[in-house]
Amino acid sequence: MVYRAQVPKVQKVMVQPIKLIFRKLQNRSWIQVWLNEQVKMQTGGCIVGFDEYMNLVLDDTEEIHSKRKSRKQLCQIMLKGDNITLLHSVSN
Repeated sequence: MVYRAQVPKVQKVMVQPIKLIFRKLQNRSWIQVWLNEQVKMQTGGCIVGFDEYMNLVLDDTEEIHSKRKSRKQLCQIMLKGDNITLLHSVSN
């Protein structure tokens, strides 16, 4: 007879995306946003507002063009949640 030690199962906790966005809002973290069908351009800035549809308001925003290796400064913009593919936290 072989006895196996009872190992407690560890449950993974699923974190809601809205909670992650709220955490970035509270910390005033600089994030990079990838948009649908915009392979060569990303947008970056600090989240100052959002809603349940993942529409974002970004402050101190800049467009980052990867092909031209250039950045264009923008002020405050709103991104529609339908167009957002990925949110990426970037350390300053």
